[in-house]
Amino acid sequence: QVQLVESGGGLVQAGGSLRLSCAASGRTFRSYATGWFRQAPGKEREFVAAISWSGGGTYYADSVKGRFTISRDTAKNTQFLQMNSLKPEDTAVYYCTAAPNIAVLSAGQGHSWGQGTQVTVSS
Repeated sequence: QVQLVESGGGLVQAGGSLRLSCAASGRTFRSYATGWFRQAPGKEREFVAAISWSGGGTYYADSVKGRFTISRDTAKNTQFLQMNSLKPEDTAVYYCTAAPNIAVLSAGQGHSWGQGTQVTVSS
């Protein structure tokens, strides 16, 4: 079982940037795909980005492509989400997740989830 803890959320003005981090514990993290989902008030949780266990493959929702960058430091069991050019519609609770592969993860079937970190973008 992989335990995940997010950090880095906060309040930022539109056009600003934030960097989310997700610290993982557990040896299996190194062989898992990892990613981010988000959930805005009154909306369903949606896929944001994912990265393969090797870091060689990255995948993004159309709504964040070109603005967000996912990365991971496997040696430190940590993944990151660099968010630039933030928009008010990016306001949500962001969740870190891990799964055996990208397909399972992007379907929202991650085996592990963090507690979430709030991102608020003001206009």
